[in-house]
Amino acid sequence: MADDTMTAGLSATVRVDGRLDATITADAGDVVAVIGPNGAGKTTLLRALAGLVPAAGQVSVGGRSWTSPPVLVRDRNLGFVFQDQSLFPHLSALDNVAFGLRSRGTSRAEADATARAWLERFGVGDLAARRPRELSGGQAQRVAIARALAPAPDLLLLDEPFAGLDVGVATALRIELARHLASYDGVALLVTHDAIDALTLADRVLVLDEGVVAQTGAPRDVAARPVTDHVARLVGLNVIREGETFRSFSPSAVTVSLGQPEGSARHRWHGAVLGLAPHGDAVRVLVAADRELIADVTPAAAAELGLAPGREVWLSVKQTAVETWSRDPA
Repeated sequence: MADDTMTAGLSATVRVDGRLDATITADAGDVVAVIGPNGAGKTTLLRALAGLVPAAGQVSVGGRSWTSPPVLVRDRNLGFVFQDQSLFPHLSALDNVAFGLRSRGTSRAEADATARAWLERFGVGDLAARRPRELSGGQAQRVAIARALAPAPDLLLLDEPFAGLDVGVATALRIELARHLASYDGVALLVTHDAIDALTLADRVLVLDEGVVAQTGAPRDVAARPVTDHVARLVGLNVIREGETFRSFSPSAVTVSLGQPEGSARHRWHGAVLGLAPHGDAVRVLVAADRELIADVTPAAAAELGLAPGREVWLSVKQTAVETWSRDPA
């Protein structure tokens, strides 16, 4: 039976027992950031789409079903960038990038020319003859991304491509990748733990929590109104849920005091300081009340209040600083 839901982008519902039950759709050219806490099913989603783990459901990419009938992994037009690069250790950088093209029947000369062009685009053309062990982490990741893009895949899967890289290297690679994704005609899924990636690289965000989709939307919409604790912490917001109603407020809107607050503050909590950390020009304070909350105070205020782990404090927020919304019905 024909699948009328197939589109030129991605349409998938995948279920992996005990780990994942998710539906995702994306148009050609979309970059979707997949975020969520450890164990939420992010990598499982990518591997299920690639056919690397047994999964029930349906997957169609580029108007073609990969599940009815089942399409072998090697025959799926996809590129996968793994967390650890997973470059072939016995092949040069050039041969790694050319591998996918050659395996699909492209002549050696054409595959090598295409691979060399991709290495040049990512600034590692002069390293074409080196083996993976002779590359730095940033260089190896550039090669891995070039290898994934070289065959012009319909689906590009990036599993934390900047993990383990120095900040400067990750920033430079993020800029390079953004430039290439801007002209990429397929669908890209980017697993990340970094809000910067979601806000700067993605058109849409998909939030996974305990193996199910908790939220989807434009990056700034999800950042402004997160419905999970993980995303709230990722973007630096306090979010309180009461049924299907959510209230959020910035850490900078929180007043910290040693005594019970008086005055107009409608929202107040009593708890103990769990930890403190520098945050720009402020000190970010994590407090365990009836829930964990964060507050930003000046270094002078932190010293004056004697803030330290275990110190009991009061937190208060004015109603005018709180945004309230309801989750859209499923």
